Amino acid sequence: MDENKEKDLLNTYNLWVKSFMEDTPIEQLDDLASTDIMGYGTTTEERVFGVDQVKELCLLGQEQKKHLEDYNYRLDIIKKQYSNNEECAVIVAEIDLSYTFNAVKTKLPLRISTVLFHEFGKWKAVHWHGSVGVESEGDTWHKDEWKRENERLQKKVNEQTTELRQSLEHLKATQTQLIQSEKMASLGELTAGIAHEIQNPLNFVNNFSEVSSELIDEINEELEEGDIEEVKLIASDIKQNLEKINHHGKRADDIIKGMLQHSRKNTGEKEPTDINKLTDEYFRLAYHGLRAKDKSFNAKLETNFDPNLGEITVVSQEIGRVILNLFTNAFYAVNEKQSNVASNTYKPTVSVATLRTDDIMKITIKDNGDGIPKDIIDKIFQPFFTTKPTGKGTGLGLSMSYDIIKAHNGQLDVYTKTGEFTEFKITLPIKTNK
Repeated sequence: MDENKEKDLLNTYNLWVKSFMEDTPIEQLDDLASTDIMGYGTTTEERVFGVDQVKELCLLGQEQKKHLEDYNYRLDIIKKQYSNNEECAVIVAEIDLSYTFNAVKTKLPLRISTVLFHEFGKWKAVHWHGSVGVESEGDTWHKDEWKRENERLQKKVNEQTTELRQSLEHLKATQTQLIQSEKMASLGELTAGIAHEIQNPLNFVNNFSEVSSELIDEINEELEEGDIEEVKLIASDIKQNLEKINHHGKRADDIIKGMLQHSRKNTGEKEPTDINKLTDEYFRLAYHGLRAKDKSFNAKLETNFDPNLGEITVVSQEIGRVILNLFTNAFYAVNEKQSNVASNTYKPTVSVATLRTDDIMKITIKDNGDGIPKDIIDKIFQPFFTTKPTGKGTGLGLSMSYDIIKAHNGQLDVYTKTGEFTEFKITLPIKTNK
């Protein structure tokens, strides 16, 4: 074939391929394709008749490319064959197409066979056949490739969503079990403290009951002797004893109710709570709980309660759980330090203070233990992180405490100095808790 004629052929062919593969002007197809051009894929449904339908196909390709990333292709002509009169040419080419769609990389090996006629001094495509270079069914021109890709990805997302939902349900169930275990673990820490605290009011009840019984006998004796004035005095003593019995009986009842409230599942309901009373209650219970395990342990307990604090609307069992956990950790810290100090100069001390300003309240719990090392201070509120030996702690106490305070729109902060002290400060808004 004449060199110039073949050059025109290849130029026309390259422009023809670019019409499909690149964003070229659609109007140029009028010069590149016959008006009655035909095109087929690997199925009979894949057919295009006329240059207008070719234009539609190319426009669709250009629209699809807007959704693709890293789009590129490589054209390799693998066969050229001409008719004897050199007025007809068949060109077979392989096109390696690659792109990224929705972060998924795809490679498509295409094969295009094109028939071109030389008419009126110009080469024009009159027929072509396109397919992929692998076994395939359906749309091999990939007119709906991005749509099918979306459907495939949506199916994958749905499957992953189902898996994530199942995992989330499993995690929620596990979390519920862990929280309940932590609650029961903290309740176990209190068992000895409860026994100690409830024993005091019970002793008072028993003692005043015995004394009152003896006073009744005295009244009977005075009545026989007719000394009414003495009877009145004894009756007054009995009344005072009964008031004391009632007071200490309520005290024991409050302890029991508090522990039942601590152990039951959280209802999430906020209620007016005497924070000073709640804090003082758990302060002593935590202390006596540790003393029941270690009779040699003694610590100085310091309190500084704001008398103007009043009742604050909170989920009382949850705030109680936070306070208890902080007290338990504080007593553990001073007990550990006392065990490791050789001299007798160290005096374990745990203090608590409450303070109310116009719109916030603060609870500060401080111990003079060894403090928290700088390299782990940022980890202490992470779930399952603990500085205690295996079996001594779950690593959930501070994490749960942090979440509880956050749920109350508050803040839990820690201040520490290695070898000297650790201080936890709970800050809760008052107005937003109403």
